[in-house]
Amino acid sequence: MTRTVDTAVPAGDAILRRQRIRESAARTYARSFPIVPVRANGMTVEGADGRRYLDCLSGAGTLALGHNHPVVLEAIRRTLDSGAPLHLLDLATAEKDDFTTALFASLPREFAAGARVHFCGPAGTDAVEAALKLMQTATGRRGALAFTGAYHGMTAGALAVTGSVAVKSPLPAGGEVTRLPYPYPYRCPFGVGERGAELSAAYIERLLDDPSGGVVPPAAMILEAVQGEGGVVPAPDGWLREMRRITAERGIPLIVDEVQTGVGRTGAMWAVEHSGVLPDAMVLSKAIGGSLPLAVVVYREQYDGWQPGAHTGTFRGNTLAMAAGAATLRYVAAHGLVARADLLGARMTARLDGLKSRVAAVGDVRGRGLMIGIELVDPAGEPDSCGALPPDPALAVRVRQACLERGLIVELGGRHDAVLRLLPPLTISDEQTEAVLDRLCDAIGSAAARSGR
Repeated sequence: MTRTVDTAVPAGDAILRRQRIRESAARTYARSFPIVPVRANGMTVEGADGRRYLDCLSGAGTLALGHNHPVVLEAIRRTLDSGAPLHLLDLATAEKDDFTTALFASLPREFAAGARVHFCGPAGTDAVEAALKLMQTATGRRGALAFTGAYHGMTAGALAVTGSVAVKSPLPAGGEVTRLPYPYPYRCPFGVGERGAELSAAYIERLLDDPSGGVVPPAAMILEAVQGEGGVVPAPDGWLREMRRITAERGIPLIVDEVQTGVGRTGAMWAVEHSGVLPDAMVLSKAIGGSLPLAVVVYREQYDGWQPGAHTGTFRGNTLAMAAGAATLRYVAAHGLVARADLLGARMTARLDGLKSRVAAVGDVRGRGLMIGIELVDPAGEPDSCGALPPDPALAVRVRQACLERGLIVELGGRHDAVLRLLPPLTISDEQTEAVLDRLCDAIGSAAARSGR
């Protein structure tokens, strides 16, 4: 039987069609960006149709150095050419030893001095699971303290401490979690704006000390220094220091999730460093693998009470990821990319603040370093007690599409999917920065004008 080849459909369109037919309904980014990337370099992605895009998604923050950076490719080629084993579970290798050295050199000095590292399965969610299990083992307790707006992953324990109702509601309960208010000045949970951080800390402290508050002493508190999926909401440094004080005084281990914020993204190597807080554990993934899958939890050695095999995973020994990760960590440090992220982030938010003064649909601009969020709102809506207008997720979808038409990839997030999120690589040039801002501002202005916003 002769097989007919469909030559009428361009290759890219045929691939997209087969994806729609064969992949699960849970696919996400593929719905937002119906393109077939065939080549990528730095922050430029080329589709099968020949169009080029500036990528401000960066693998959800994974690509600290952008696509196919020479130092990453060199590390991968060198490892392949050496004949090193690519998969060794948790056996010791020169590549793992080198990665661990580079990682510990990047951590806050006092934290690294008495730390242990556990290599987890290749996704950040597994490292969150490991951190929670570690603290449950160390404390003999079961519950956890987590925050509104949090995102920690999609496996059972990580999902339990995640805030999104949409992804949790179809599933059985995932564990005993006390949900606490995260500071979010634009949509303050207390309706008081900037003072919300102070009230949050006071509420948490009183709740934990209330014998009738309903909170059984927990195994840990887990938080993000900047909530990413929650809408790019930075925690005030003073509030983070209060969380450290409150947990330390009550013997509650503090886990900081740095999966998306780490490796210079926020203008510090690790976002928690802005506040000077030293946590009990840090969950790391995404950028630490230099674009390849890698996840670890680093923690104070006093909590290392696990028995052998207490948390394992077949793919926790990814030699290529360790080589690429070590190269990435050293490159970021050696080339001043942390300070550059801080500088460019301030430049970008300043220009976006200017757009906010001209376009009423831009409700809030916020972020830290090259982790920026623009919350879109309906100017015709009724403001809340803080003066925040209703979110406009429909406008956000139109802006995302308008960006794509202009050759710019940005994704949405936030409580109502009304926040445009910018996560460009730390290697973004001055010219690319201006191009991103030009395209983004034009897309927002055009979409808002068409919507009468």
